[in-house]
Order: sequence, then structure tokens, then C-alpha cells
Amino acid sequence: MTADTFLKHFSPERTTLLALVLGATMICGLPLLLLFKTGLFHDGTVDPGPLLEALQSRSVLRALWHSIESSFFSALAATVLGTGLALLIGLSDVRAKGLLVFLILLPMMIPPHVTAIAWVQALGPASPVLRWLDLAPEPGSTHPLYSREGLELLLTLQHSPLVFLLVRAALRSFPRELSDAARISGAGTFRMLRRITLPLLAPSLLAGFALAFVAALGNFGINALIGIPARYTTLPVLVWRRLASFGPDVLPNVAVISVLLALVALAAILIQSFLQRRMRASLIGLPQSPLAISLGRSRPVVEVLLWLFVACVLLLPAASLLATSLVRTYGLPLSVETLTLENFREVLWRQSVTLRAFANSTVIAGCAAVVIALVSLLLGYLLAHRQKSHRLWAGLALSQSEIAFAVPGLVMSIAFILTFIRPLPVIGISLYGTLWIILIAYVSVFLAVGLKPVAAAFLQMDGALEDAARVSGAGFFRRIRKIFAPLAAPSAASGAILVFLTAYNEITVSALLWSTGNETIGTTIFNYEDGGYTTLAAAMSVVVVAATVAVMVGMNALAGRVPAGTVPWKD
Repeated sequence: MTADTFLKHFSPERTTLLALVLGATMICGLPLLLLFKTGLFHDGTVDPGPLLEALQSRSVLRALWHSIESSFFSALAATVLGTGLALLIGLSDVRAKGLLVFLILLPMMIPPHVTAIAWVQALGPASPVLRWLDLAPEPGSTHPLYSREGLELLLTLQHSPLVFLLVRAALRSFPRELSDAARISGAGTFRMLRRITLPLLAPSLLAGFALAFVAALGNFGINALIGIPARYTTLPVLVWRRLASFGPDVLPNVAVISVLLALVALAAILIQSFLQRRMRASLIGLPQSPLAISLGRSRPVVEVLLWLFVACVLLLPAASLLATSLVRTYGLPLSVETLTLENFREVLWRQSVTLRAFANSTVIAGCAAVVIALVSLLLGYLLAHRQKSHRLWAGLALSQSEIAFAVPGLVMSIAFILTFIRPLPVIGISLYGTLWIILIAYVSVFLAVGLKPVAAAFLQMDGALEDAARVSGAGFFRRIRKIFAPLAAPSAASGAILVFLTAYNEITVSALLWSTGNETIGTTIFNYEDGGYTTLAAAMSVVVVAATVAVMVGMNALAGRVPAGTVPWKD
């Protein structure tokens, strides 16, 4: 092989592409393959015996049914609620739309376990807000949320913003001529919605339902904090309980249950993709601002109802959470005599576990965000490459990252335990029980989140930039550093912030990967609540919510410098 041939086949561009594909395979594809191998194969051949044996277990069957049942009905309710809000805000002339969109999407950014804690404190017999209003349930009565319906209600509130986001984006892509033609033809508002808008929204509605279903299927925080007291065990909680009780010795058993959970999630995604292709309709015309339906005299009433809904969803649990964090003991009414800041002092300055959790989550979430931003810049460039082979190989890395994101986080946790519990070859060090395994899991699971806005930014760039750089003699890394990275940097920063925000608060991925000394914010809040330290859990949750809102507000500063739609709540 001549030097020219060697350089052609192993150019910096191709070497980078190979490294990215191998890296995505190592942290996204390989753990899942090992999980399925452990759950479905024995001595190199397919052995469905363990899976069939699991399906014969009453506890597994019951947890599987509970998972499917709660996910289906909460996803259905989330689709109805999210679609209704998107139609109301997207098509009507209600005022303060920007603020409403921000507030409606806020629950999506709040960790599910914090949502569960807030609502438990808001509606229970010891609720400081309901006691102040003299509406609290009788002391000693069953908490109204500790039931299947309560669990489904919180899953609905948690995931309806996902549907709202998808439907709102679809509405903004509709050519305005559709609405104009319907109005000219004499169609009223409801007929236009029924005959034109909703049928064209069908693929987006289906995608929203599937997204809410998969998100509910893998949700751990709400399923654990509501389901365990309600004796309504789902598959994620069953996996967590068995591994937490018996340790790594039950890995083959929980691997089979995890495969079952992954198969349900992947089946839902495949069914959704198939139905979407059948329901797709081609639209002619450029996207324009959708027609504003005038609410007339009913606008003030609609706006009041809309703001009351937002207040109930946000203010009631937030006020209860804050009130609980400001009293010495859970159950005391908030007053001048009971008011204290000791809980905040405890979690922010005195408790070593909370200080360590804040430090650990900040470091690993920040590192994951930076790594994903750098990888996204390189992979986004290759996804928009003029050579089809480069796009195909980069697409392989993208597909693996999307599957890792779509599969429930607890399934990925089991996959990472199976992959990294043994010492790594050559260096002989095991990553299990260290922060490194959580960091790698975050990069694997959230890579798709950071990559999406960067890939969209590269697809909008003019190909003449590449031609001019090549003619000027710029190599691959120089082109990236001098031209494409600066142009895509705002999108990469926006994606990195979303990754940081998601990883900083999460619990589903780290629930099985943390260990003493390697706690995260999510696991610490969950352990406080599970251990009965409700006021400390509330104080730490208030800090997390405040940090989340601050980061979301900070993202608004990037809205004018990134492609439209990169910041979810900004047009």
C-alpha cells in the first residue's frame, strides 16, 4: 500500500468517522446486545426458557400488566390534554402565549420523583396549603394519590408537555392556505378542526402517544414513590427492588425482566413508525403562522381557565413543597412559630451526602454535556456530508444513540452493569460502583438529545462553505475548528444545556448505578423521601426546582442565536 493510498483510506475525516461509530457502538449498541444475549441466549443459542419462565411468574405478569395499563391510559390522557393545550395556544388568540408555553413545558423539565414528592405533599392530610384552606383530608385517611388512578394522573401531568411540544410544532408547519380555504368554504371553527386540522395532525398525535407511552413505561420516580405505597408494582420498580435486595447475584434474573421491558418499548416504537407511514399526508405550501381563531367575548373566560389550570399544576405542588421545606417536622402547619431554614442549612452545608450528591451530579452532568456537544459537532457534520457512505455510517451511530434514548433508562442501567461489572480488558479495572459508569451511561442515553439540534443546524448550512474551505486548502479539523464549529456552536450549546438539565436531575439511569460515595441528586432525594426524611427531601427538591427554572430562563438568552425550535419553548 502506497503512502497516498494509506492517507486516502485513513484520512483524519475517515478516522474520525470510524472512531465515532465504534464509540457509539461501544456505549450504546454493545450494552444492549449484551443485555439481550444474557436474557435470550444460552451457550450461544437462542433460549426462550428464562423469558417464558419469567412470564409464568405471577409477580412479573402483574408488574407487566401494571406497566402496560398505567402507561397506556396515562399516555392516552396526556395525548388529549397536550393536544387540547396545543390547539388552544397554537390556533386561538389567547394572550401571553410565550409565557404560557414556558410554564406548560416546565413540568417536563422537573424530575419525576420531585413531581411525585410535591404532589404527595400537596394533596395529603398533612398538606400545608390544603390545611390552610381547611380542605385537607382527615388525618390517618388514605392518601388520594396512592392508587392506580393517582399514579396515572401524575404520569399524565409529567408527559403531556411532550405531546404539547410535538403537536405545537406540527401546527406551525401547516400551510396557512388550508385554514383560509376552509374559512372561505364556510367551515366553522369546530368543523375545520374535525375535518382538516385533526386528520392532518394524526401522525403527530400518534407520535406523541407513543412518546408518552414509552416515557411512562420507563418512569421510575413516580412509579416508585406512588406505586409502592399503593401496592401497584410496575416492571421498573420490580427490577429495582430485586437488584437492591439481592445485589448483582440476581443480574441474570433482572436481565430477563429488563429484556421484557425493552421489548414492550421497542414494539410500541415499531408500531408507531408503521402506523405513521400509513397515515402520512403530503402538504403543499410553505409553513406560515397558523390562523388565529378569535375567541371573541369568551376569550377572558378561556384565559382565566387556562391560567387556573397552570396555577393548579404548578403553584399548588410548588407551594406545598416549599412549605414542607420550611417547617421543622412534616405535618406541622406553616406559621411564624414553625418557620425555619434549618432544612436548607442541613442539605446545603451540613449533610455530607447532599454536598457530595450536588458535586457529583454537577461534575458528571457537566462532563456528559461537554462530551456530547463535542461529539455532536463532529457527528452532525458527517450526517450532512456530501458523500453517501459517510452519511450512512454516521447514521448508524445516530440510530444506536436514538435506540439507547428510547429504551427505558432502567433497562440501560442493567445493560451497563452487565457490560462493566467485570474488570475492563488490559487495564483490569471495573467501572461498576464508580462515577465513571454513570458518566458513560449519561453520554449513551442523552447523546440523541444533544445531537438533534446540532444535526438540524448542519443541514441548514450552505454546501458552498465546504467547497470554499477545501479550495483554500483547509484540512478536516481546520474546517471544523474555523468554520463549522463556530456556526453550529449556539446549537451545540443549547443541546448541551438540555443534556445538563436532564442529567443533573435524573434518577432512572442512576437508580441502579450509584453507590456509597457516588450518590447523585436524584438518588439522594429519593432516599431521603423513602427513608422518612420528608422535610430534607422537600428542601433539596426546592433547590433542584429553582436551579432548573434558572437554567431554563438562561436558555432564553440563546434563543436568538440558534435555529428555530432548538429552544423548545421559543419560536
